[in-house]
Amino acid sequence: MKRERATTLLNDMLNRLEEGAWPLDLVDEILVFGSYARGALNPTDVDLVVEHRRDDRLTSEFLHALSYGRDPSASMKRALKGNSRGLQIHFGERKTLEAEGFELTPLWTRGEPIGAARARLAAITPDPTAGRAPRDHMIEAFDGIDHWVPRPVRIDLTGLAERGAATIRHLQLPDAQPTHPAAREALTRWNDTSPLRRAAAAVLAHLEAASCPLDSVHLHGEPVVGSRYSDTVWQTGIGFGWRRYRNLSHHLQEGTDWFEVVRPTRTQALHTLHITIQDRSALHHR
Repeated sequence: MKRERATTLLNDMLNRLEEGAWPLDLVDEILVFGSYARGALNPTDVDLVVEHRRDDRLTSEFLHALSYGRDPSASMKRALKGNSRGLQIHFGERKTLEAEGFELTPLWTRGEPIGAARARLAAITPDPTAGRAPRDHMIEAFDGIDHWVPRPVRIDLTGLAERGAATIRHLQLPDAQPTHPAAREALTRWNDTSPLRRAAAAVLAHLEAASCPLDSVHLHGEPVVGSRYSDTVWQTGIGFGWRRYRNLSHHLQEGTDWFEVVRPTRTQALHTLHITIQDRSALHHR
């Protein structure tokens, strides 16, 4: 992304912030870091730290999203970013990033005029010698897809790999349709043009080819065969776009594999991380 485009995205965000509509009236602080803050002419994206409060409405949306496997920060992200891409937002991570040695540049603090933020933004000058900041918490499986793996997820998964708790492979699944009646029935949760249906079909077809029994597969919150209320131990879990990432840790306590399609789309490549448990005793830090 060209630096000029990144600056436009930040100014657009400040325009929205200036309007003060919900939930942006809950934002307390915004800081910028990474390649853009260092002056890179072609940053991959713009890394922002956003600290905010929660009112009853945002808390309700947060809990509802968690219950249905959706992004609990979707409302705040949408309010800050609009429909644009290129802003990588890290919520509530200021202390963690500072402890890890990241240099955070304040952009705006509640109570300040937006003009102060625009002045700080203008003061972040281009530096032709500044390359893209290297990604932290990286493993080989994230190569080429790390911008679709949120930093907290990268931290968790890198830890699993380094402790030997799990192996993580990057797969690019081809478009395919499962043949088993139960698998085809499971796909009817989504309409024919849904990116989730396309992703689910590809993973289920992959599992069929590997002779994985469907009665041990949990597909995005629902079993392919049987009831979610049964005592079945689901060996294989499938998730899309990290919407059910919070279920992963629990799943690996009993299951064996997890397939995460990191960015389901209608037409583009189906990049998938295959996480396989190796040592349950190493799942958590000692």
